[in-house]
Amino acid sequence: MQQQLCSCHSLVQERIQRRWTNCETERPQRRPPSSLAGVLRLLLLILCLPTRTHAFVFKVGVVGPWSCDPLFGKAMPGAAAQLAVDRINMDASLSLGSTFEYVLLEEDCHTSVALQGFLDYYRRASAFVGPTNPGYCDAAALLARSWNKALFSWACVGHEQDEARGHSTFARTLPPPTRALLVFLRHFRWAHLGVVSSAEEGWVETGRQVASALRSHGLPVGLVTSVGPDPASLRHALARIKRAEHLRLVILCMHSVLIGGETQKRFLETAYDMQLTDGSLVFVPYDTLLYSLPYHDTHYPALQNSSKLRRAYDAVLTITLESHGPSFYQAYQQAIEHGELPITSNPISSVLLVAHALKAVQDSGAWLTGENLARHSRSLAFPSFTQRIRTNGSGARLLDYTVLDTDGQSCALHPTHRIDVEAGMVRYLNRPIHFPHGHPPKTDSSCWFTHGKICTGGVDSFFVLSIFLSVFLLVLVLMGISYFIRRRISQIRMVRGPNKILLTLADVTFINPSLSNKKLSTDDSKDSDTGRRPSDPDHSLKSPYSASSLSPATHENSNVAIYEVRGRGRVGLWSMQIPLADLQDLLQNEDVKLDWMFKSSLLLDLIKGMKYLHHRYLCHGRLKSRNCVVDGRFVLKVTDYSYNEVLEAQRFPYVQPPPEQLLWMAPELLRVSYPGLSGSLPGDVYSFSIIMQEVVIRGPPFCMLGLSAEELIQKLQKPPPLCRPVVSPDYAPPECIQLMKQCWSEQPEKRPPFEEIFDQFKNVNKGKKTNIIDSMLRMLEQYSSNLEELIRERTEELEIEKQKTEKLLTQMLPPSVAEALKVGCTVEPEYFEGVTLYFSDVVGFTTISANSEPIEVVDLLNDLYTLFDAIIGNHDVYKVETIGDAYMVASGLPVPNGDRHAAEISNMALDILSAVGTFKMRHMPDVPVRIRIGLHTGPCVAGVVGLTMPRYCLFGDTVNTASRMESTGMPYRIHVSDSTVKILLDLKEGYKVQLRGRTELKGRGMEETYWLIGKEGFTKPLPLPPELKPGQKAHGLQVEEIAQYKRRKAELASRRN
Repeated sequence: MQQQLCSCHSLVQERIQRRWTNCETERPQRRPPSSLAGVLRLLLLILCLPTRTHAFVFKVGVVGPWSCDPLFGKAMPGAAAQLAVDRINMDASLSLGSTFEYVLLEEDCHTSVALQGFLDYYRRASAFVGPTNPGYCDAAALLARSWNKALFSWACVGHEQDEARGHSTFARTLPPPTRALLVFLRHFRWAHLGVVSSAEEGWVETGRQVASALRSHGLPVGLVTSVGPDPASLRHALARIKRAEHLRLVILCMHSVLIGGETQKRFLETAYDMQLTDGSLVFVPYDTLLYSLPYHDTHYPALQNSSKLRRAYDAVLTITLESHGPSFYQAYQQAIEHGELPITSNPISSVLLVAHALKAVQDSGAWLTGENLARHSRSLAFPSFTQRIRTNGSGARLLDYTVLDTDGQSCALHPTHRIDVEAGMVRYLNRPIHFPHGHPPKTDSSCWFTHGKICTGGVDSFFVLSIFLSVFLLVLVLMGISYFIRRRISQIRMVRGPNKILLTLADVTFINPSLSNKKLSTDDSKDSDTGRRPSDPDHSLKSPYSASSLSPATHENSNVAIYEVRGRGRVGLWSMQIPLADLQDLLQNEDVKLDWMFKSSLLLDLIKGMKYLHHRYLCHGRLKSRNCVVDGRFVLKVTDYSYNEVLEAQRFPYVQPPPEQLLWMAPELLRVSYPGLSGSLPGDVYSFSIIMQEVVIRGPPFCMLGLSAEELIQKLQKPPPLCRPVVSPDYAPPECIQLMKQCWSEQPEKRPPFEEIFDQFKNVNKGKKTNIIDSMLRMLEQYSSNLEELIRERTEELEIEKQKTEKLLTQMLPPSVAEALKVGCTVEPEYFEGVTLYFSDVVGFTTISANSEPIEVVDLLNDLYTLFDAIIGNHDVYKVETIGDAYMVASGLPVPNGDRHAAEISNMALDILSAVGTFKMRHMPDVPVRIRIGLHTGPCVAGVVGLTMPRYCLFGDTVNTASRMESTGMPYRIHVSDSTVKILLDLKEGYKVQLRGRTELKGRGMEETYWLIGKEGFTKPLPLPPELKPGQKAHGLQVEEIAQYKRRKAELASRRN
């Protein structure tokens, strides 16, 4: 009414404005009296002020699965809602001044269909009570908000709907059931839960929502599953429950067995059979949280009639709404007498809550909107059907829950605890819970119920960390002790035993005793700028390598050894005579041919020698290609190592090496004050990488850069950019080049040690030995292997070509015929008693060909037959041949298949006809391609005809008749003979045929023929046959369609020009 007054006001104001505009146009000098206009506007403004509406109908829609779920239907929602509406209309305290009505709105048991149905309820109600399926609660709340209509729910689980900003028109008529569950679980300290729902989609969604709500509070819900009524499904779900670890409680989202839930009854009885009701688990029905279940002097027939269920129900704790009044109990007794079972009073309470919220909106003088209606449902108190309804300031209903238990023997339910949701407490009612065997399930750690605390299942994380650190420190200590013990044993072995390396004078035999007994002269001491006498004890060798250990010349890839006679001031060096040359000379000699095998052999010898030195903590310090010598057996040996330690210990003056001698030195050693005086283990790795570059490309260091030695040293000392050799991948394997780049890394700690280099280099050579003699033998073996590999490759190529030829032959002829021809046998003609033949051609093909280029005709047939070939691969048929636009297929030969030949050909014909309905020509996409199909069943003879280009051909009257069936057919039709129809009907596979009538077949006279129009279970679309005018031929359609296409194409071309 208020909106009508406002619209009337706008209309009147528009007319007044138009009238004054006309008056001003006619008499521009005269203006209306301002007092009169002001009075009119004031009156209209008063009319548009918000006023209460009288004489309107407020209709509440009660949403639920009243038809698809029988147990919900037994709740008598219509009677409950009518009772609530009658009380509202007769209650003088409400004085709504309007008629309050209800309407039952059906909710489908499938979530998607239920949501679709809810979309249609926009105009059927002013507010809604429901839905009962939590699966679409959020969507329904959003829809109600967009409609600006209030939604009062008593079954929604998710906490998202409680956000006033996103769901301003949503209100609850019951507190969320999961809140009562949390209080209950916290009291008994049962945290590890499982959720089992029945197979109905509404209950499955309920189970998921309950699990999600409990997980949002930090509880470990490990098992969420659904069960059907069949024993296999029940046992499978219970087996999963039995395997689950630490499970304490299982929530059953299904109809309670006490009100007729058959799935819960079978579930509990099966759990009893599987010994899961022994007290280790507690089962809690979820649906009883949504209504008040009677328990005062009440015996349920389900428990009375089954002793097994009664014993199994001892493991069940039933939580239900507490009812303080007798009204619902009396109604329950009356319903039992009349054979009906009112499950819940929720519709009554919900409708009453809507009415009182409506009264609060009218009393406040606010507009009647869904948002105001939901907001004014807070802070209410009024009597209901069974109890007094109270809501707090946030709209949550204040209710208590009762925990009911049985003793496993009787059928009565006894209250043991009361759950105060508002206070978050569980109160004991002086009756203990009777657990099977007297023992409740184990309790969990209280941290699961502590907000903001991460729970580890009761284990102290600090204790676990302390244990881990203690074990780690103990392992480190043991490793340190082991290291020092091994080091001490190594030191003892250096001075004792047959393998000692710390020599005395008695252990050494000198070739020239005069040189060995010669003391260092005073002049030498002066040249060293020390001023000390040679006999000074501090004048002996100071190097940590040679002072504590010396290297014997026993390794095949080392060539020098250093020794010291302690206390004598004498130092000795020896080396072996190498009959050949150093590595640098060998690389520069172009007469010596070195392939990768020889190069890898030399590099591996170098790696072995350096690995031996580094293993004994000896640093070379001067490694270059000049210090690597090659003997007559082509074995590389490392020489001139540890010279720097000798010179430094004897205080010889430092001499700056020339730049050409520093190209092998590591960059970090070039940046010190005296480059070349000292070395390091990573520095030896860098020097090895430069030698590796020399060996790989057979050229001096950095030869590819074209810079002088002085310029190279400056670039190495002062990067960036980094200056390194550039080696092409053609010179060595990629792994070798990658290893070389790792060894010349700018950061010493990133260079691999020689043990790792040795392992990587062996992988480069695939673990093969690189001995020269072995290499020569391996070359001979490789030649033999290459020849065998070449023969094998040629054999494989021949086999592949043979397979291609055989495949081509089997595509032209049946496999059995092809095998007979390959072995040179004669293929005798074969008689087949029953086969079904398929013929098809393109309607109007001559007209299409006349209006197309030859290449376009070829493309058309190729595309069409490629489509057909792909379809026949899915059926037991054999493609005989294609002649022009004719396509011939047979089934039942060359391999007989009983009576299946008619079914296979018919299925194939339906698939081909469906595919042709969407087929398009490339050059004329708007012109449809129509085919005629003919099928006939009968005997025939098959044989191979010809030698030069043999063909597998069919002969007999069956072939002619099948061709006549095709030629007398119609576009987009499958023409079937009487013999084929008889076999199809005998198969009883649901083939649909339509009588065409008597048709004249050339050579056979008049016969009754049929149209094959489909099959049961065949869902592919079939093209509609065109309607032919009297006297019109099928190919005439193609002429008209091609002409229309050409006209459209010409018009389009003219528009573009």
